[in-house]
Amino acid sequence: MRHRKISAKASDDDENNGKSTTTNCLPKKSSLSLKKIFMLCLVTRMINSLLVQTYFNPDEHWQALEVGHRITFGYGHLTWEWKKGIRTYLHPVLFAALYKVLAFFHLDTPLFMTRAPRLLQSVFSAIGDLYLYKFSQVLFGKHVAKWALFAQLVNWFMLFCITRTLANSMETILTLVSLYYWPSLRRLSASVSSGSRKWALAAAALACAIRPTSAITWVYVALLELYLTCDKLKFVLLEAVPIGGLVLGLTSLLDRLMYGSWVLVPLNFLKFNFLSSGGDYYGTHAWHWYITQGFTAMLFTFIPFSISGIIMSKQWKLSGLIAWVLGIYSLIGHKEFRFVLPVLPIALMFAGYTLAKMRGSDPSESKMKEKLGSNINYFSRVHLSVFFLLVTNLPMALYMSTVHQRGTEDVMNYLSVEAINNKVESILFLMPCHATPYYSTLHRNLPMRFLDCTPSEEKGILDESDQFLMDPVGFATEYAKKWSLPSHIVLFDSQQKQLKEFLVSHNFHEIKRFFHAHFKVDRELQASIIVYAYQGQ
Repeated sequence: MRHRKISAKASDDDENNGKSTTTNCLPKKSSLSLKKIFMLCLVTRMINSLLVQTYFNPDEHWQALEVGHRITFGYGHLTWEWKKGIRTYLHPVLFAALYKVLAFFHLDTPLFMTRAPRLLQSVFSAIGDLYLYKFSQVLFGKHVAKWALFAQLVNWFMLFCITRTLANSMETILTLVSLYYWPSLRRLSASVSSGSRKWALAAAALACAIRPTSAITWVYVALLELYLTCDKLKFVLLEAVPIGGLVLGLTSLLDRLMYGSWVLVPLNFLKFNFLSSGGDYYGTHAWHWYITQGFTAMLFTFIPFSISGIIMSKQWKLSGLIAWVLGIYSLIGHKEFRFVLPVLPIALMFAGYTLAKMRGSDPSESKMKEKLGSNINYFSRVHLSVFFLLVTNLPMALYMSTVHQRGTEDVMNYLSVEAINNKVESILFLMPCHATPYYSTLHRNLPMRFLDCTPSEEKGILDESDQFLMDPVGFATEYAKKWSLPSHIVLFDSQQKQLKEFLVSHNFHEIKRFFHAHFKVDRELQASIIVYAYQGQ
């Protein structure tokens, strides 16, 4: 067992943990309960994945499922990122393998093609939930771990996002796995096995391979580990470098096989997103956006519980990680909710700490009970807090997962069935680029065309998507002069109002309309999606 610089003072929670902790950080008799917890998480996440029927971010389909579909079936669109080599195939091959299995058993039907990927993701998500529980138990004990898991399973944004096939979701899961194994984040060195740090490095390296920006998290943790450990040379030369090099080498070999040439994805990603500010092409936000809007919206009504948990637990290393990640991402112009998803479970763990201390089953909290009054009032506060969190988060999660922006998913599900029945020959999407799923949902090798939005190397040059939004009628009229007449046209109602005369003049008539949203997101209100079909001369 290696020696570490640790504080001689340990909390009561730490002492209780240390008495019942083995080298794998959990008592053997807890293995059965861990299985039960995992099954609870798995069932919850599977139901969660089936409830998700809305469109959130194009990357869920275009950077994962679409690529996996192309690998398996030989057709599917690769966006400009794949032509520039700034994406790794490590994440899409997971879904390519799933599609292979579906195809082998002749289950590649519209239902399985749309549901199976998220069901697979729900398995990974359940693993992440389990590791949040285990990590919370190591730090604060089983009582806090249960409430941390409650917070994780109830938070609206986790319900909305974690079972989606985003690389950020996988990054979050790997982050939870890695954090559990890092010795520097534990309070007692005796609870760490000799191989723990290697597992932590392996999971962190995989997270960085999938999302190079995950390095923001691991720079903080690695520096903390380097500061606290006594065997610094061993950490750097015998663990970090070999494990990181091995993961980088294997992913580079995979990318070499898939790209057909040597491509160093992390370097290309760094050049585009940081050295050239290429990410700003998709919009920028104020530096404080994550604090005032992004992360606060994700935490939602858990905010006071998380802040209270940070203060009471005095776990400054972990709360420092949240501050570090939010701070670094705030320096980047282009901001999105999903970028800071990996630290959301940590904030929810602190919320679980507050709820556990309110519940007050720990004998060390007797003084707190006396201050709060009688047991009846004490427990009523917990019940009220739980009720408050449930009624504010679950309806939000249900609405965002089943109602808001569901039209783009519904329209592709509809067209996939129509295509099976040979009622679709070709499709034109007159809408902002990547607004719907694509071949991974249609699952028919038919001609389809969407408006391109590849970043231009020349500033001030508008892409097709922007040109269309500025002048829908002018763009459509000019485009029709050279088009191969599609059998179907898909567009939002906001542009349909302007293009109705154009569509009728070209013998297109509305055949289907799908609800999409009650309120606007980035642009004008896109309340519904309309399908037009060519009716002939």
